[in-house]
Amino acid sequence: MLQFQELTAAHGDRLRGYYRNCDYRLCEYSLGVKLMWRDHLHPSFAEVAGCLVIRNCIEGEYVFDYPIAGPEADVEGALRAIESWCAATGTPLVLSVVPEDKAQTLCLRYPRCRVISERPWKDYLYRTEELAAFAGRRYSGQRNHINKFRRDYPDAEFTPLTDPADPRLAAFWQDYEAEFHKSGPLAVQELSLAQEMFSRIGTDWFCAGGMLAEGRLVAVCLAEKCGGTLIDHIEKALYSHAGAYPALVQAFAAYYGGDCTWCNREDDARDKGLRTSKLQYLPDHLGGKVRIEAGTELDALKAVPAIKTDRLSLTTLRRGDIPAYSALCLDDERNRWWGYDYRTDLGDQPLTDTYFYDVARADFAARRAVNFAVRLKGRLIGEVVLYNPDFRGGFEQG
Repeated sequence: MLQFQELTAAHGDRLRGYYRNCDYRLCEYSLGVKLMWRDHLHPSFAEVAGCLVIRNCIEGEYVFDYPIAGPEADVEGALRAIESWCAATGTPLVLSVVPEDKAQTLCLRYPRCRVISERPWKDYLYRTEELAAFAGRRYSGQRNHINKFRRDYPDAEFTPLTDPADPRLAAFWQDYEAEFHKSGPLAVQELSLAQEMFSRIGTDWFCAGGMLAEGRLVAVCLAEKCGGTLIDHIEKALYSHAGAYPALVQAFAAYYGGDCTWCNREDDARDKGLRTSKLQYLPDHLGGKVRIEAGTELDALKAVPAIKTDRLSLTTLRRGDIPAYSALCLDDERNRWWGYDYRTDLGDQPLTDTYFYDVARADFAARRAVNFAVRLKGRLIGEVVLYNPDFRGGFEQG
């Protein structure tokens, strides 16, 4: 079974081995998002079948990223490992932020699934060469802003940033905070996290740069290269320096984007101002991502069905079956043949008269398993259990 460990900056080099070549073009498939938003995502990871498997825990719910393939990957094997972990732990199978081009395959894989796609999740993707040039009539607005910025600050120039201790960075954050007027908790948190991310520019995980004017930084950007996509994690500019923002976008794309077809400027976080700004830069398309909640055949059952043969019947367990059912479950000699020992799950709980009956009812209520009472002439003589669903219509039978 998959063994997960908490994702931290200490694993950065290891994880970048996967993200460096990931071609999903979505911001969640990057080291930067996992580190920057770790207190929200609570990410952990495992490696299996040549793939990186990310498990996030968001507001108490486990959700998985689509497997990130390594050089000799078996994505099918990684999906099976996720499915097995969910079945063994009784965890609903939810694949979140699935790239849209992978969704059809998963919908065919899971006969019973729910697909959710929301507009605010989508990333804004631009052709890097277009951001670097801002050519043509449609970009005249951006060029006008940049030209004004250049007139106001003729000495302005782009500079790469590689030293987290660069005093110009510390001065920029001071200047930025002095002009920062947003008081919402998310905006305040994002600013703090952005500053923390710039402390990691000494690694080769990220590329960073800024616009200098009159000897000081007036705009900064931090990005990460994933496959052929430059993912812009952070873009900040001083409000007092009109035109610094588009000047930074253009210069950053020109300096760092030569080997990247796409620039992902992430989603708009449901912020009207951000959405307006991102649309003004004329994205080529929106990077779609969907949430897929895979169910099992048990989800279609409102009650335990009854099955009849010429001699036997399979029905739900009844309260009147409790003495016989408990005796059946406590028969160690018989039960050893199917490898289950109730003591493992019982732990330190008291063994009550209704324990086994209650467990069977709880398992069906959660649609983890279905327990059938096997009856001969109405009397309980055995049990059949369908459990460990594979989310593709199959179960183990015990």
